Amino acid sequence: MSTYGRTALVTAGVLGVSGLAVAALPARMRMRAELRERWRTWALAAPVYLGTLFLGGGGAFALAAALGVVAVTEYVRMAGLGRAEHAVLGAAAVALPALAWMSPSLPDLRTAGLLLLAAALPSLLGGNAEAGFTAAARTVFGLLWIAVPLTGLVTLGDTAVAVGLAVALGDVGAWCGGTFLGRRGALSRPLSPLSPNKTWAGVLGAVTATAVALTAVGAWTPLLWTGVALGCVLGDLLESMVKREAGVKDAGSWLPGFGGLLDRIDSLLLALLLATVVTR
Repeated sequence: MSTYGRTALVTAGVLGVSGLAVAALPARMRMRAELRERWRTWALAAPVYLGTLFLGGGGAFALAAALGVVAVTEYVRMAGLGRAEHAVLGAAAVALPALAWMSPSLPDLRTAGLLLLAAALPSLLGGNAEAGFTAAARTVFGLLWIAVPLTGLVTLGDTAVAVGLAVALGDVGAWCGGTFLGRRGALSRPLSPLSPNKTWAGVLGAVTATAVALTAVGAWTPLLWTGVALGCVLGDLLESMVKREAGVKDAGSWLPGFGGLLDRIDSLLLALLLATVVTR
């Protein structure tokens, strides 16, 4: 059976078991409503993720472009960027996956040069002497954080399916590890001041869950596991850094149980980027 087939079976099994577990939660449990909302979101998102990637390059492009357009909209709002920077990021979120689909051999250096120019162009043409460099730098960060990693959905093939499942289970593992092992002792120490609720117990949970997920779908390799595990651990902290400076709790409020799209795919973005690095 292919990696895609194994991932689909494991996903269906996990959703079924977790759905029964969430339904059985006692009414007095503090997080019962939130966990049910999160399960419903996962139950809707999983078929969309798997279904579009099943369609091949065209489906992967459509998924990457859709995620990118929404994600950069949330990022622009948090970063305080203007319409011109938003246009650059939105165009890149569509163009880069399209190029990855139609011209996978496009030189990386050429692409990097064009992205740098595109990021600086709004400030250069607008004569933004007060905050032009800041706007350009934040635009470059958005390109590297959102638009570039999402091309991995196109270029990684079945590996992108495995990465998506591993990241989802890694997030669950981090929550379970932090909840059950992170109350006291050495593992209760915060990983970073950026997110005091993220503990070393959560890291242990994420690392374990990603290994189990990749093994279950036949995609485990030391390098891929390392990339996905780092994505799970550091992706959330990276978004926390952005939100801290922006002074917001969530990237949005429209996604039940999570907040915004970036709050759901923050780990996936970094995991896809690192998976692309270690598999090329």
